[in-house]
Amino acid sequence: MSAAARSLHVVLGAGPAGTTLAAELVRRGHAVRLVSRSVPERAAEGVECRAADVSTPEGALAAVEGGEVVYHCVNVAYHLQVEVMPRVQEAVLAAVGTTGARLVVLDTLYPYGRTHGEVMTEGSPWQATSRKGVMRARLDEAYLAAHRAGRARVVLGRAADFVGPGVLNSTLGGTVFPPALTGDEVLGLGDIDLPHSYTAIQDVARGLATLGEDPSGDGRVWHLPTAPARTTREIHSMIEERVGRPLERVILTEPRPFGPFDETFMHEYAEMFYQHTEPQIVDSSAFARTFGIRPTPLESTLDTTLDWYRALLAGTRN
Repeated sequence: MSAAARSLHVVLGAGPAGTTLAAELVRRGHAVRLVSRSVPERAAEGVECRAADVSTPEGALAAVEGGEVVYHCVNVAYHLQVEVMPRVQEAVLAAVGTTGARLVVLDTLYPYGRTHGEVMTEGSPWQATSRKGVMRARLDEAYLAAHRAGRARVVLGRAADFVGPGVLNSTLGGTVFPPALTGDEVLGLGDIDLPHSYTAIQDVARGLATLGEDPSGDGRVWHLPTAPARTTREIHSMIEERVGRPLERVILTEPRPFGPFDETFMHEYAEMFYQHTEPQIVDSSAFARTFGIRPTPLESTLDTTLDWYRALLAGTRN
């Protein structure tokens, strides 16, 4: 194997995106380090696991040491994001500026703010007014400014709501698939008859890995491969077909605690609830045209996700 193929790729953050990305990078032949505040317990074979606090300059520098490409997939508790995420950005940008590593940032749709149903492309205006949306937009502006100034080499990959194996705390996660399989109440948010984009977690990983391998995309925002938007009701119907029973739905027309989404989370999420009261439609065709990678069909994603949750539930029962 060539030296280039074994270059070290460092993944910061061991949530669903980070762990899935680490496995994808190993599959592509790279040496991979996965970093979290505590040593990651679940990682693909061949992944080096390390603990570091990347919100501090010394922690971030230790985490990325020796890496050719760094992937920022760090997330924190929802109510801490506005406080903590800027510190993480400052430390990580300084670290890659020191080491010369390229930086691939996993990003959200928050900077766009309310779109009133307009399709989101990479050229859509950033018009966020929420605290978390404004924070994300400022971070993104700083990333791109650092790239333009030559302080770091940076590229951003934006995803819609995650769905897929390992994804628990998402609107298509632990409040949908387990109760669909057990016959309990399934959560729907807002108007479930509006089109809503969901990004398969494996497509998040494939997209970020591609950006990490191909520096021609640097210096801009990309939409990671995202399947065409469906209404949440359509997706629920697709799940019903697969589990062989109708779903018992609970629809929240305004944020309130439900299942794993406690009062603290829902209080913070209230300003983002517009995502469920207007269409959320992501166009990732630019990524497909440029890199030749198309999104996984939603049908396939639902199949693999249900299989993963079946295994999870079986393990819990055992």
